[in-house]
Amino acid sequence: MGLFTKDIKSMEDLFLHGLQDVYYAENQIVKSLPSMIDKATNRQLSAALRAHLRETEQQVSRLDQVFAKLGQDPKGTDCPAIDGLIKEADGVAGEVDDEKVLDAAIIGSTQAIEHYEISRYGTLIAWAKELGHGNVAPLLNANLKEEKAADRKLNGLAEGKVNPKASGRRVGTTRTKRTASTRRKTAKTGTRATKKAGARKRSSAI
Repeated sequence: MGLFTKDIKSMEDLFLHGLQDVYYAENQIVKSLPSMIDKATNRQLSAALRAHLRETEQQVSRLDQVFAKLGQDPKGTDCPAIDGLIKEADGVAGEVDDEKVLDAAIIGSTQAIEHYEISRYGTLIAWAKELGHGNVAPLLNANLKEEKAADRKLNGLAEGKVNPKASGRRVGTTRTKRTASTRRKTAKTGTRATKKAGARKRSSAI
């Protein structure tokens, strides 16, 4: 199936095309992740990407099962979207000089890819249920859950460590300031409450 060739004549064709699209995408990601892992300097980021590489390989295996259940041979179809995201990721990484900023760029690019996959799997699950292919929905949903979990993990790593280092802000600085501010507000509130209580006691004594 190619773009704009009118090969998609039914919802079943559209569903199959979507599966081939995401199958191609997952296989391209398996090929591209090792490069991102090599470029990452943050050890936690490297570990997270290695873990997701193993997950992605398992996701390809699940898609093989989906094709088998549908009586189709597993194959991909060109996906300009994922090719573009991967190309952009490589391009941006090649332009970053500072290692700390590079880690932030890698996370941003990886999350863009994750978001594409999350969107695709969500659509495919809906189509599978609509077409009566409920037997493949759990396999697609397992992949979707892993993509969402990977995105949350990357987001936590970015906000907790990588982005603050890339921006030059000390990790935990904002939190410390907020905590100190909260303590001051609490102390002031407590002082006002004590004064009010003392005033009430004097009033009742009179």
